[in-house]
Amino acid sequence: MNKSIDVTEVWKHQGYLTDLTIFSSHEIQKYRELFDEMEKSEGQETAEIGFHNRHFESEFIWRLSTSPKILGHVQSLIGSNVLLLGTHFFCKYPSDLRGEKFIAWHQDVTYWGLEPPLAITAWLAIDDVDRENGCMRVIPKSHKQGILQHGKSDIKGNLLSINQEVSPNSFSGQQPIDLTLKAGQMSIHHGLLIHGSNPNTSNRRRCGLAIRFIPSKVKQIKRNSLGKFYKAILISGEDHYHHFPQQQVPFLK
Repeated sequence: MNKSIDVTEVWKHQGYLTDLTIFSSHEIQKYRELFDEMEKSEGQETAEIGFHNRHFESEFIWRLSTSPKILGHVQSLIGSNVLLLGTHFFCKYPSDLRGEKFIAWHQDVTYWGLEPPLAITAWLAIDDVDRENGCMRVIPKSHKQGILQHGKSDIKGNLLSINQEVSPNSFSGQQPIDLTLKAGQMSIHHGLLIHGSNPNTSNRRRCGLAIRFIPSKVKQIKRNSLGKFYKAILISGEDHYHHFPQQQVPFLK
């Protein structure tokens, strides 16, 4: 992203930022190799969407999720008092291997049980991400519509937790934007931004780490779509609210 542009204004207006370089090709290669080891050990079926909140047990995921470069962008958007809400790998394999898997149009915070419904997601590309292997697509400015009603997808292969989907009628006439990224680059999107992704029609894997952040004023008032309460952990500033039980930092600096 052109640094001469006021990114805060872009964020407020569009609801997302993209083309943010976090790691060099050499740095991300090391992290990719560590993910590859997890994938080999636990299998593609688990690696696809089963690596939830592994930052508590895998140091490399903790290091990725709390990278000062990522945190700097997050702080500029939601302030200095930041909680890491959760992490989740999305690993979309070629359709020939595991079927036509996709992410239906949705808003992140719809089923997270947060009050206020304020969160942001940093999506870090572990692999190169493009249209062919199913990059994220967003509907600019859709975060201004508030929480929308979600139904269930009629198409098989939706990777979302409870097959949720927001109706395309909610953004009729608005053009989706493809967020293509090189490995080591990142996009950030507002928790209310409508987004999704198409199947992977290439012969390459598409892996990314979704890192969820909230300002400390946010609390969880009901269980999320997985029926759980988050183990949010303070990673920046101070927590004056204590809405979440205190978590021990899993790995020292």
